[in-house]
Amino acid sequence: MTTTVSEIADGIFRLSTFVPEIGPPAGFTFNQFLVLGEEPLMFHTGLRKMFALNREALSRIIPPERLRWITFGHFEADECGAMNEWLAIAPNATAAHGQTGCMVSLNDFADRPSRALSNGEVIDLGRGKRVRFIDTPHTPHGWDAGVLYEEGTRTLMCGDLFTQLGNGPALTDGDIVGPAIAGEDLFQYSSLNPCMGRTLRELAALAPRTLALMHGPSFMGDGGAALRTLADDYDRRASVMIEKFATSRGHGTERISRSESH
Repeated sequence: MTTTVSEIADGIFRLSTFVPEIGPPAGFTFNQFLVLGEEPLMFHTGLRKMFALNREALSRIIPPERLRWITFGHFEADECGAMNEWLAIAPNATAAHGQTGCMVSLNDFADRPSRALSNGEVIDLGRGKRVRFIDTPHTPHGWDAGVLYEEGTRTLMCGDLFTQLGNGPALTDGDIVGPAIAGEDLFQYSSLNPCMGRTLRELAALAPRTLALMHGPSFMGDGGAALRTLADDYDRRASVMIEKFATSRGHGTERISRSESH
């Protein structure tokens, strides 16, 4: 395996490792993102067993010890498995995540005290880079799930949203929703719930022009439209799920919808 480095937006770099053994014959990518600034930030740490690959790749951009912030979408091995390895080589780095993630995982897992971020809280990285943490509980999965939005470049670091197979280009203006729907059909990785569509439409209102995918190519274009289309698919899936549940219980969906609204 090798890790490639590509700049997907001004001062934002994608570190991508392709693993052909996952989902053959298409394979699967694991992506980390480095946001430059006076206080550089890494979004996703990568798997612990990929740490050496990612450290070498990051060193092509900055000395790894310069990292100041380490964060990720939710607590999972590919998102934060190598967090303590990065903390060990970057003495001034702090792991940061949402309040739920810190409470249930980071306060125990991290080798140094972590920083709990409130929903909407901004970290000023300097040199025009400002990242905003946004809570997205259970979207696509994980109670602690969240995304990161870099305001200057309007880049949304999506975590597992839009997960797809294959090893495409680092940056595309093509369709990312169709492959994401196929990925959901295959992996069924999302925690389907009636709030998912609304959550994605709230992200769409940011009008991101770059979507940084953890598993797949980054996208440049109308990110809001892509998020709204994905929201429609999640709404469809949630409706099917509710209908099946209602049928299995012998109740109408109207009755269930009324009870959920209360």
